[in-house]
Amino acid sequence: MELFPVHTPPGFDPHTLLAPLAAALAGEGPAVAPHIDENQSFTGELPNDEIAAVLSTSGSTGAPKQTMLSVDALAASAMGTAYALKSEGQWLLTLPVHYVAGFQVLVRSLYAGTRPWAMDLSTSFSPARFTEAAGELTDKVRFTSLVPTQLHRLLEDPAPETIKVLQRFNAILLGGAAVSDALRHRARSHGLNIVRTYGMSETSGGCVYDGVPLEGVELTNDEGRLWISGPVLADGYLGQPELTREKFPFNSGRRWFRTDDDGTVDGNGVLTIHGRVDDVIITGGLKVSAVAVSSAIEGMAGVSEALVLGIPHPEWGAQVAAAVVGSVNPDAVRRHAQEQLGAHAAPRIVLTLDKLPMLANGKPDRLAVRALFEQSVL
Repeated sequence: MELFPVHTPPGFDPHTLLAPLAAALAGEGPAVAPHIDENQSFTGELPNDEIAAVLSTSGSTGAPKQTMLSVDALAASAMGTAYALKSEGQWLLTLPVHYVAGFQVLVRSLYAGTRPWAMDLSTSFSPARFTEAAGELTDKVRFTSLVPTQLHRLLEDPAPETIKVLQRFNAILLGGAAVSDALRHRARSHGLNIVRTYGMSETSGGCVYDGVPLEGVELTNDEGRLWISGPVLADGYLGQPELTREKFPFNSGRRWFRTDDDGTVDGNGVLTIHGRVDDVIITGGLKVSAVAVSSAIEGMAGVSEALVLGIPHPEWGAQVAAAVVGSVNPDAVRRHAQEQLGAHAAPRIVLTLDKLPMLANGKPDRLAVRALFEQSVL
């Protein structure tokens, strides 16, 4: 089975990927492998002729892995999305196509028979460019996929034209990171139809919409870790058979994906994500939820975003550290977290930033933030 690497630097026209992707989905061409790094190498053989795409994971917490997605998995994801949204339509692309959220906009468009429109991705995200691109859509049914940071920037000080085009979307998929209560409230106040998504490259993108799994997707929790099964699962990692067996084991006749997230499913089958498994910070023998601390900080006036991590400490094992975007005093952040969650949850390190370091897919760059924390304690 051949592989067709496609270099996708800033300014790349994603429409040029539609023809080779359509051929791959039809089984008439090689698997496409969009990538941002011009020195990207692909080592290892594809396991079968059904692989349609090879996508790198985000690399937000470590080295990216090359995920193999089959025709059936991509089709199941696209059809499941259409069923969950109760329609198909025209998509606005706002994310790079070498990441699964952007790539799936092309896949869904091909299956829907519509032509996606792409905003200018040659530079950092801009509300003005988003508004211009959204105004070019022609279909009556419209969708887009955003990450929380993008939506925050769109709603921070929105122009009337921006609100108008946002309201024209039948649904705005929002995923890739936790969504704060403040951002959800702001979106609702403008009458936007926000659909929270959960998923990753290994599940062909979002596989849970507003807590409800797509058709055929099953969820379970084992000792605080979420596991996912269903037709959307990847075939594993290119050239990494041992890691594939570790992360995609068979159990009870089904193949599962072992996530790095702590998630629980209630009696109605609705998923709640509590954070990453490694987001539980144990400091002085006490457990602290990084997600709970960041959510509390984001509830403060003047704070737009917060990212909380555990930093090694010789006495306590780990210390709570917070990177905060906004005009706020670090001591006020500590007091607020203590009042909300207790003294053990108050961040000992507070860095105020103009903006969080971001990856190209719009997710916070956790490794870069961790490096900033480590520099601050030297």
